Amino acid sequence: MSHHHHSRRHFLGTAAGAATAGAFGLGGLGGLNAAFAAELFDPTTPRQPHHAPKAKAVIWLHMAGAPSTLDLFDHKPDLIKLAGTPLPDSFGKDLKTATDGGVGNLYASKRTWKQYGETGAWVSDLLPNIAKQVDDIAFLKGSKTEGSTHVIASLKLHTAGLVPGRPALGSWVQYGLGSANPDLPAFVVLPTGVGAAGGGRGAVIWSSGFLPAALQGTPFRKGDSPILHLARPDGITEKEQRAQLDLLRSLNGDLSDRYPGDTELVARAKSYDLAYRMQVSAPEAVDLTKETAATRAAYGIGTKETDEYGTALLRARRLVERGVRFIHVISGAPDNSVDSWDAHNNLEKNHAVMCKQVDQPVGALLADLKARGLLDTTLVVWASEFGRTPYGQSGNGRDHNPWGYTQWIAGGGVKPGTYGSTDAIGLRAESGVVDTYDLQATLLWQLGLNHKKLVFAHQGRAEKATTVFGDVIKEILA
Repeated sequence: MSHHHHSRRHFLGTAAGAATAGAFGLGGLGGLNAAFAAELFDPTTPRQPHHAPKAKAVIWLHMAGAPSTLDLFDHKPDLIKLAGTPLPDSFGKDLKTATDGGVGNLYASKRTWKQYGETGAWVSDLLPNIAKQVDDIAFLKGSKTEGSTHVIASLKLHTAGLVPGRPALGSWVQYGLGSANPDLPAFVVLPTGVGAAGGGRGAVIWSSGFLPAALQGTPFRKGDSPILHLARPDGITEKEQRAQLDLLRSLNGDLSDRYPGDTELVARAKSYDLAYRMQVSAPEAVDLTKETAATRAAYGIGTKETDEYGTALLRARRLVERGVRFIHVISGAPDNSVDSWDAHNNLEKNHAVMCKQVDQPVGALLADLKARGLLDTTLVVWASEFGRTPYGQSGNGRDHNPWGYTQWIAGGGVKPGTYGSTDAIGLRAESGVVDTYDLQATLLWQLGLNHKKLVFAHQGRAEKATTVFGDVIKEILA
C-alpha cells in the first residue's frame, strides 16, 4: 500500500515537473515549478519563436459592437431582390436565435457596390478608402463564432474563453516572444471614442488572465501624456526618483522571496522600472508632431470625425516602428449620436457615422505601412465579436449574427483575396468556415508561434492560447 502511494506521488510529481517544463520551455525555465517560473519570468526578455516568423507585430482593429459586414464587404444580390419578404424556411431551418429582437423581414440598406483592385473584392460605398487597399487584404467571408451576446462573443474573440479569466491574445504573444523594445510595453491598448457595447473597451479583453500579471495590456490615453502619472513629480530630480525606485525594488524583492507565487507583486516591481524608462520613450513614441502635415492629414487628424481614431492608428504605426508587438485599437463611437456599431435600429445613420470615423484612418494605415515597408511584417486585423443578420429588426436595423460574417487580415505574409463565403443572403458561413480560434491560431503562426506548443501550466493543466481548438488557415498564407 505504502509502495503504491509512493509510486503514485512520484508519478504525479514527475508529471507536474514535465508539464511545468513544457509550459516554460520557451523561456528556458524547464524544471522549475510554476510559481518560481512565473516569478522569474521577465516580459522584457526576447524569446525565440517556434519557427521562422513571417510577421513581427499585430495591429488588431476591434470594431466593438459588431458592424454589419453585409453592408460593407459581403455583397448579396439575392438579399436585395428578396428585401421586404420573410426569411425563407430553407435559410432559417434550425436557426436558434438567442437575442430578443425576433426575426423580421429581410432587409437591404441603401448601398451601392463595386469590385476593386486586381482581386475584384466587393466593397460598398460606405468604405471608399479601405476599398483602395483591397489588393493587400485577405477577406475571411466565412467567419463564425458562438454566443450572440456582446460580452461572451467579445471574450471568445480576444481570449478564446466564454467567461472572464483567460489571457488576451496579446498577452500570449508577449509570453511567447517577449519584448523587442524593453523601453515600451509589448502589448499596448488604444481605446477610442465613447460608448462601450458589450464591454468592448473593458479591461477584461486585454487581461493577462492566469499568465504573469506583467503581460496584461497597457492602455494609452489620448493626449501627449499617454500613461497616467508617467511624468516625474515637480521638485523630484532624476537621481532622487532613481533612489526611490531602488528602495522599492529592494523592499519588493524581500516580499517576493517570502511570497514567490505572487506574480502581481513581481509585475508591480517590473512596472516601476518600465515606467521609469517610459518617461522618455512613451511620449516620444506617441508624439505626432514628429510626423509631416501630409501624413497627419492622410489619417484624418484635424478633421472632427476622424481625428481621434486617426490619431490612434498613426500612434499604432509609430509603436510598430518601435518594436511593440501587439497594438489593440478599440473603436468606440466618435460622439453620442450613436453607441458603437451596435445597429439594432437606424442602421443607415449608425454605419454612416461609424464608417466615416474609421474608413479614412484605416485606409491610410494600410497605405502608410506599405509605403514604409512595414506591411510585410505587420498583421493588420479587422475583427468584431460577430456580424449582423440579413433580416431586419425595428424596421431599419439588424440583430446579432454569430453564424456568418466577414473579418479580414492584411500584411504579415497573408495572401490577398477572398476566402470562404456565406449563403446567398449572408446568414450563415457556407464555405471556408473560420472560427475565432482559427483566426487566433493563424496570427500566432505568422508570428512564429505554434498554438499547440505555446502552453502555460495552470491549475494542473497545460493551457493553450486557443484552448483546445483552432487550425491555421493555410489557404491564405503566401
